[in-house]
Amino acid sequence: MTLLTALPAPGSYRLTGTGHWRSAFAVTELANASVAAVGLELARLVKALNLAPVAPDVTVDQRLASFWFSYSFRPEGWELPSLWDPVAGNYETADGWIRLHTNLPHHRQAALKVLDCAGDRAAVAVAMKQWQASHLEDEIVNAGGAAAAMRSRAAWLSHPQGLSVAAEPLILWRSPRVIQLRERPKATAERPLAGLRVLDLTRVLAGPVSTRTLAGFGADVLRIDPPGWDEPGVITDVALGKRMASLDLRNTADRQRFEALLSKADVLVHGYRPGALDGLGYGADARRRIAPNAVEASLDAYGWTGPWALRRGFDSLVQMSAGIADTGRVQAKADDPQPLPVQTLDHATGYLMAAAVLSALATAAQGAAVPAAHLSLARTAELLGGMQKCADGPYVAKPAHSDFTQEIENSGWGPGRRLAAPLALDTSKMRWGQPASHCGSAPACWPE
Repeated sequence: MTLLTALPAPGSYRLTGTGHWRSAFAVTELANASVAAVGLELARLVKALNLAPVAPDVTVDQRLASFWFSYSFRPEGWELPSLWDPVAGNYETADGWIRLHTNLPHHRQAALKVLDCAGDRAAVAVAMKQWQASHLEDEIVNAGGAAAAMRSRAAWLSHPQGLSVAAEPLILWRSPRVIQLRERPKATAERPLAGLRVLDLTRVLAGPVSTRTLAGFGADVLRIDPPGWDEPGVITDVALGKRMASLDLRNTADRQRFEALLSKADVLVHGYRPGALDGLGYGADARRRIAPNAVEASLDAYGWTGPWALRRGFDSLVQMSAGIADTGRVQAKADDPQPLPVQTLDHATGYLMAAAVLSALATAAQGAAVPAAHLSLARTAELLGGMQKCADGPYVAKPAHSDFTQEIENSGWGPGRRLAAPLALDTSKMRWGQPASHCGSAPACWPE
């Protein structure tokens, strides 16, 4: 079986629904194709495991796929906390624009230390005017923060990192090995991932989207965070169907527990920057020794090669770096950056990551060697940059009541409704067995 390397052809799946995001880029088209990739790779796995005589057909609802690229959960009777730290956002510098990502306390502290100003937007805006954008970007990144100067598409495509990313495949498959899939007697054509143990070491947002997707078809997803970790405004969206545990990987007892969990995992998904797990003693060799039969997928922000391969990054920053926000500015005839209407790079990469896991599992089921999958937000940005817009129907803005399921989801924060699933197979529909819950709310163990 051929491993996933590209988006599926439009005619390979059934498309229903209409509507698309208003954007200079093919946002809805990428939503359709990345969600479809999950369905098609799952269909191949169903066939490879002999859960059905033929690979089932795949259907994607374009309207719902578009909305799942935004927030999937709507609270009832309460409000979600803000996604953004007050200092985060776009600022004008002496020669252009820059974006700060300060949702994590240490990223905020790094930016304010470099700017040498008070921690409020007004003070930051004044301090910004004293800097050139690219110089400030470098200083904040070198201080351990997260920032991105706005570049044009032409500037990015000629930048050393842009050149490196463009030369990478959409999914970088490395280090193939033969693995033995564990028997999963609960797996059926209806719930093809039932009993699949997925160890989730990811943070906002692409990685959690991938594991949420796998949970939708029955996988047992166990997410591990550091003690006290939280992602306000995000967890309600991406913790769906998962058990959320915490371990301190610098603590001996917790390390032993983590290694026991990893040894029994069927899939490991992580979003650490290249080399970060090595620093904890869990480099590629150690992971393979502990879990020789686990499929592995990982992602980073700026790609796996080039001078920025180790750089911290997020969807909103990559949009600035890769010329997406500037292209939107030009099309809108605006002065300030105009990003995509949703965090497209995160969501598309998340679905492609889930599809890569399924592709690897199907390959293993046929006895072939399975490499580890590596994806990045920057490479997904290049994919988006080359796509043509063709989606039909009216522009979408926010979902209607009818776009949500009628069942109440009693999340760890309060009741709400979840968007109806955007993807279905003839034999299987997405559904989640448990509501979204707080980080650290479950024990660090696999279900019996």
